[in-house]
Amino acid sequence: MIGALRAIGDRVLGRGDASITVPIFDGALKPNQILENAEIVAQFDAADDLATDGKAPLVCDGGRVLLPTDGAGTEVAHFDRPVTALCALPDGGIAVALDGREVIVREGAGGERRSTGPANAPFRSANAIACLADGRLAVTDGSRDNDCAQWTHDLMGRGATGRLILLDPRNGDAREAARGLEYAFGACAAGNETLVSESWRHRVLAVTSDGRRRIVLGRLPVYPSRLAVAAGGGFWLTAFAARTQLVEFVLRENAFRRRMMKEIAPEHWIAPRLRSGDSYLEPMQGAHLRTMGVLKPWAPPRSYGLVIRLSADGVPRYSLHSRVDGINHGIVAAAEVGGFLYLLARGPGRLLRLPLADLEKDAAA
Repeated sequence: MIGALRAIGDRVLGRGDASITVPIFDGALKPNQILENAEIVAQFDAADDLATDGKAPLVCDGGRVLLPTDGAGTEVAHFDRPVTALCALPDGGIAVALDGREVIVREGAGGERRSTGPANAPFRSANAIACLADGRLAVTDGSRDNDCAQWTHDLMGRGATGRLILLDPRNGDAREAARGLEYAFGACAAGNETLVSESWRHRVLAVTSDGRRRIVLGRLPVYPSRLAVAAGGGFWLTAFAARTQLVEFVLRENAFRRRMMKEIAPEHWIAPRLRSGDSYLEPMQGAHLRTMGVLKPWAPPRSYGLVIRLSADGVPRYSLHSRVDGINHGIVAAAEVGGFLYLLARGPGRLLRLPLADLEKDAAA
């Protein structure tokens, strides 16, 4: 009852979850152009996730898993459906999610095991896989109502059906460790807990095996996505888009939002995108972004690129940006390999690379 009354008060006064304010990029999140200066390792048509076996990066591109060694990639595995999540296993095998609906584990010895999730609640939008210390896999199922490619539908539909699934590939057991998440998109082992990105709540949670949750990092100015372990301790948190006051406003105007979803093509919705600037039909253009051909420094970003270096306690140390006038937007995955940080920018379909030593040196300066 108290929660319901508080929610009503928030809507009337425009505060709490009803507020359209967005935290600014400041402190450790101060904007820069580091991602725009990153080396482009390879270009892909439909790359979706990035992993590493400790020796080299692996990229899933459509139904293929590639070793990007020659600018395009050497095929490591091939599947009959698009790969929406990828994880390298300690035994040399890989785990993949196919079209968000099935997880396949290919062991280093050549065996293969399949799972469609909990028996009474199968996968619908499996978008990230992480290895846990006990041999299980942590799988984030973004939404039970929308496919992986329909993430904007889930955001605009105020979706809250995301889950964290703990999957044991040895016996096929799959159970929900957390449900009711507002788009779960990314998991990473952190001691006895699992870190989970909750995109539409703009935060990172720590979830125990018995389902207890705590907020590790909240009130982010972006929509967080996949996480990766950092070799020096801590984590890399990617963000596939930035929040704007316009989108926050639309999310709270229910009549307008429902009519927009019904009458306008999804690519022209007032919603974040993985890339922008390609169409004159985009909702934000013209004087909203430029004056006399000059991009405004305060222009609202419809697409953005960001990765945050977190400490072991989940505190942001520094960040890497591709700003509104950049190209390397839609950062959805990160991995450390051989002294480099590899990043997957889904907007332009690029695999990027940055020297870790330079990043740490700049952060310490």
